[in-house]
Amino acid sequence: MKKWISVLVPLALLAFPNSSLAEKEKEDSQSLTTLEEVVVTATKTEERRKDIPNSVILIDEIDIEESSAKSLGELLANELGIDWRTYGNYGGAPEEIHIRGMSGNATQVFVNGVNINSPSLGVADVSKIPLNSIERIEVVKGSGSLLYGSGAMGGTINIITKTPKKDKMDLKASAGYGSQDTYQISAELGMFVFGDFGYYLTANRRETDGFRDNSDLTQNDVTLKLVVDKGDILNISLYGDYVERKYGLPGVKPPVGTQDYFIDGIEFYNSESASLLDKGSDDDGHVAFQIKSQPKEWLAFNLRGDYTSLENHMYQRYSFDGTGGKFWTTNKVLGTEGNVDLKPFNGANILLGVQYKDYDWENKSIDLDTSGAEVSGTTSTANANLHTTGTYMEAQYRPCKYLKALAGIRHEDNSEFGTEDLPLFGFVFNPLENTALKLTHGKHFLAPTLNDLYWPESQWTKGNPNLKPETGWHSDATLEQDLFNDKLFITLSYFNWDVENKIQWAPDSSWVWTPQNLDTYKANGLEVGMRIRPLSNLSFVFDYTYTDAEEENQYVTRQAAYTPEHLFKGGLTYWTNFGLSASATIRYVSDRFDYGNDKTITSPTDTMESYWTADLKLEQRVSDHWLFSLQGNNLFDKEYGTYFGSFMDQTTWVTTTAEYPGSGTSIFFKVTYEY
Repeated sequence: MKKWISVLVPLALLAFPNSSLAEKEKEDSQSLTTLEEVVVTATKTEERRKDIPNSVILIDEIDIEESSAKSLGELLANELGIDWRTYGNYGGAPEEIHIRGMSGNATQVFVNGVNINSPSLGVADVSKIPLNSIERIEVVKGSGSLLYGSGAMGGTINIITKTPKKDKMDLKASAGYGSQDTYQISAELGMFVFGDFGYYLTANRRETDGFRDNSDLTQNDVTLKLVVDKGDILNISLYGDYVERKYGLPGVKPPVGTQDYFIDGIEFYNSESASLLDKGSDDDGHVAFQIKSQPKEWLAFNLRGDYTSLENHMYQRYSFDGTGGKFWTTNKVLGTEGNVDLKPFNGANILLGVQYKDYDWENKSIDLDTSGAEVSGTTSTANANLHTTGTYMEAQYRPCKYLKALAGIRHEDNSEFGTEDLPLFGFVFNPLENTALKLTHGKHFLAPTLNDLYWPESQWTKGNPNLKPETGWHSDATLEQDLFNDKLFITLSYFNWDVENKIQWAPDSSWVWTPQNLDTYKANGLEVGMRIRPLSNLSFVFDYTYTDAEEENQYVTRQAAYTPEHLFKGGLTYWTNFGLSASATIRYVSDRFDYGNDKTITSPTDTMESYWTADLKLEQRVSDHWLFSLQGNNLFDKEYGTYFGSFMDQTTWVTTTAEYPGSGTSIFFKVTYEY
């Protein structure tokens, strides 16, 4: 503790001149009142926040730069109604976003309109997305299945990457080093080359040893956006990204006192990590081509085609005898979408659209013997293909400045399970200029994943092609209020959701684990958020979420597993006229329960205790070109778990419940050059 304070305090006392550029950007970002901000994700048309019936979170580039979060998952977890979960915070741990207590596959995540959720697992791993590529994030809570189809049950997240600006060249290069032998180098360049043609390029490399054995990560990523911008009349963009990751899979943290375990001189686990040999790698790429045009004031259209290629490789060794397996899962998705936005008369808006997706899935595996060598003749391969077509209509009408109504319906046609109709209704009341009362009620659904449907049959597991989609309704009422010229912004939300035919992997009558439509989930909750800016250079954030979530099976009704009742986030941001800025964030997560595989009990078998974390970031600008930042996460080294798992000690044959642990304190120092 004293060690990092001795570093932070001298930096805080630095006073370099000339922060005019940063201050101007900050003032410009706050020149518009919160309710007047423009959002696209909620209705797929440009709308002011006060005209959208959903509860919305907006994060811009300045917010990202000031945040003490070191990943996109942490950044989003600092927002109202959002939780962030991993199976241990090791270097390559997937980061899932949970909105309003719903599961990770109930949130759909898009980058420039391209869905990045894994077709195999249903969830999006947002840890792969580099923060420096992001210009803006729009989070729309509530049912989004009308416009976005399967999985948009708890909410939709759309990430818009950086775009070149016609009036300037953006050039940034940074390098940083920190705890756990972590280093990162980044570069970005954006400009208009000639006329209306421009590009924005980002590239990053990150390496870390992780906070325990076999928790290392090496990631290389690049993004490129090409644009032809002729204003409203025509905008053409081509976006592509590529991510290459290699990482260790440490598993749970074994109980205290666990001894190092070897087979034929090879160490399989120790007191820090349940696995020292398991590894994973990802090769992901996305390409999207989009044309937007508004040739008339009453007519606009949008056409997009995209292609996704995801390849995951897993290497696993089993400590009971040293055998194991190699597994490859490949997903290729081809998507197209087109919509037309019509304004037939003043105050009315009609959106008509169609979306098509084609999914190719392949699962390949090969067994490993006790020495880790491939076993000849054990290779197995499974392939599958499915496609979906969604057609939707959304109508909006504002008869006067006090009232707006929205209604729409989507017809989804899935080649595997058939059709689903998804209506949505919304209202916005504006009794005062800076007041918005919002109501929404919509049906949502979640299609079975490709793993659920087609997982190869073995002695212990198999897929289930007879699964039904999860369905339910999501309702919320939100009040948003601007006060004192945007110095105080308050949001209050009540939400209610339910899910029928929840898909769960469970043993069948033959004790083969297979996905089944078993349980029902439902929740009521309350969100309270405040943004306070008493001074032009000082802001506070206070967010609280209460979630009463229940799961119901054929035996009992009980509090939902792993869903905390209480979430609290607090934040402070302060910046000076001599270039120094500071941001601090605290997060509280209440107890989370687990019931193991027992469906007949209401009292949890295990409880993860509540915890607090505190993060801090200090940044000093030197002239208009140099930035020095020092970032600390989990500063008080709080211990906490993220999920439960089991661990068998091979020397005693005793199986115990263990936790996937959150990481301890980390410090990271970075130098950035901007031009």
